[in-house]
Amino acid sequence: MWYAVVIRILRRRIVLTIIFLLSLTYCLVNLWGNSGNSYKDIEEIEYKREQPLIWREDTISNGTNGERPDECRNSVQGKILLVDDEGYVCHRNNLLSNGCCDSNENIQYTCDTCNTEEGCCAVYEKCVSCCLNPNKRSILEKAMEMASGRQTALFATVSDQFELCLAKCRTDSHSVQHENKYKNPETKFCYAYIEAHESQRDN
Repeated sequence: MWYAVVIRILRRRIVLTIIFLLSLTYCLVNLWGNSGNSYKDIEEIEYKREQPLIWREDTISNGTNGERPDECRNSVQGKILLVDDEGYVCHRNNLLSNGCCDSNENIQYTCDTCNTEEGCCAVYEKCVSCCLNPNKRSILEKAMEMASGRQTALFATVSDQFELCLAKCRTDSHSVQHENKYKNPETKFCYAYIEAHESQRDN
């Protein structure tokens, strides 16, 4: 009778050992198979746009005739300021019920906290507003052309200049040095292409 208990224990251990060895083999095969894919290879994946990006001048020339839309998208998350997709910045309390800032009380495409030579601004919403100006298209096209890695993937998913500006003005990894300090803490929201700090460049 005691030998039956021993056999049961051995069977359990054998089964567990087999399961463990199969799992270990599976992990090793997967690790070995993926070892050729470096981070750089992932960075070099091409991301294709499915639709052409809609630029501000395209919207203006497509029959809006300068009239405000019935509804606007806006930057949503600002505690004090918001920017709508027409490029107007307003206080959250003054946002109209249709999601637009009042065009009679606010300036369109405001760059008043921005260093337009660098393409960086002190206030996120004003960065987006300045970025939405149709004359910023060439700057944005260069930023998209020079993008790499996750930014390329992100830029491939945006549908228009508003979405591009929302994404571009969020803190860009190239606007920091040593990964934890802003190059310029006064103007940290950038719509233009920012060259990576030497601490982020590949040697």
